[in-house]
Amino acid sequence: MSETAATEQPAAPTADDPTVVVEEVSKHYTVGSRVTALDSVSLTLDPGSYTAIMGPSGSGKSTLLNLIGGLDTPSTGDVTVDGKPVSTAGEDERAAIRGTDIGFVFQTFNLMPRLTAVENVALPLVFDGWSRAERTERAVDRLQAVGLGDRTDHVPSELSGGQRQRVAIARALAPDPALILADEPTGNVDTDTGATVLDLFDDLHDAGNTILLVTHEPHVAERADRIIHVEDGEIRAIEATGDA
Repeated sequence: MSETAATEQPAAPTADDPTVVVEEVSKHYTVGSRVTALDSVSLTLDPGSYTAIMGPSGSGKSTLLNLIGGLDTPSTGDVTVDGKPVSTAGEDERAAIRGTDIGFVFQTFNLMPRLTAVENVALPLVFDGWSRAERTERAVDRLQAVGLGDRTDHVPSELSGGQRQRVAIARALAPDPALILADEPTGNVDTDTGATVLDLFDDLHDAGNTILLVTHEPHVAERADRIIHVEDGEIRAIEATGDA
């Protein structure tokens, strides 16, 4: 092998390259017997797209989200996010990708209870080498963007469920990620608050963010441009919504 070939690096992704590429991904678990959570799934997410994944409990939708987010590794197949090979990366490299390229929004918020809103939002930036002043400035900016500029010094117990979810969204946005992953983001809030959270996702989409959202609720999925239906670990249908 020539020296040039040995040291050649993958080309940097361009604005037209897919943000996410999932190629023939399967995930198997052994719990007494072998269980297939995903079976040869392939999909791509274009920059600025808004995609929802729907399916019944146990269908594999959250497994797929976790594999794309680098929270788990596939048994076979490849996952690439923003040109970076998530599925074949080591744990440290996957952690770095999660910290800079992927923003997570969870149903249970996953906020640190003793940290203020601004400290929670700034937390991902600690691991990326930002100074304290830079982290605080970015966190305040992101909180203002989600309408919580007057709640920066409040801890989670002093915030409503909807406000806590908006803090979680601000935290996901802090590092300017290539991809936002949301797992049942309205599952822990009331109907009116859920609508406000979904309006915020609409705004993020309009601003050019790439969003992948998992839900079992049709009215949530219909906010996206495309719905991927997953059942028994396979993609059974892909439909465009009225907004696509």
